[in-house]
Amino acid sequence: MVLIIGYVVLSLLVVTVVMAVSSVYIGDKRLLAVADSAAVAAADTFSLGQVKMTEGAPVTILNDQAVNNAVASYLNRTAAAERFNDLAVDPATGTADSRTAHVVLTAVVHPPIVNVLVPDGIPIAVVSDARSELQR
Repeated sequence: MVLIIGYVVLSLLVVTVVMAVSSVYIGDKRLLAVADSAAVAAADTFSLGQVKMTEGAPVTILNDQAVNNAVASYLNRTAAAERFNDLAVDPATGTADSRTAHVVLTAVVHPPIVNVLVPDGIPIAVVSDARSELQR
C-alpha cells in the first residue's frame, strides 16, 4: 500500500514538472514567433544607402529608432501584449551594423500548478534578427 501511494505521488510530481516545462517551452516558442514577425517588420523600414561601384546595387540602411518604432507598432497592431504577461521590448533591440534588425522581447510565463511555487512566473527572453536584401 505504501509503495502504491509513493508511486502515485511520484507520478503526479513527474506529470506536474512535465506540464510546467511544456508550458514554458510553448510560451517561449509563441514569443519567438512574435519576435520573428516583428524583426521582419522592422527590417522593412530600411532606407537606401549609396550604390557601391563594384557591386552596382544599393544597400539597405536601418537605424535604431526606426527599428524600435517598427517593433512597437507591430506589437500594438497585433495586440501581442494581451497574449503575453509583462511583454516588453528589451533595450538591446535595434541595429548594430545598420543592416540587420535585432529584436529582443521579454515576457513572463505562469505555468499551471507550479505557479504556487513561483508566483512571479518564469521570465523568458527571445532574440530574432532579420535583414532586407535588394535583388535584381
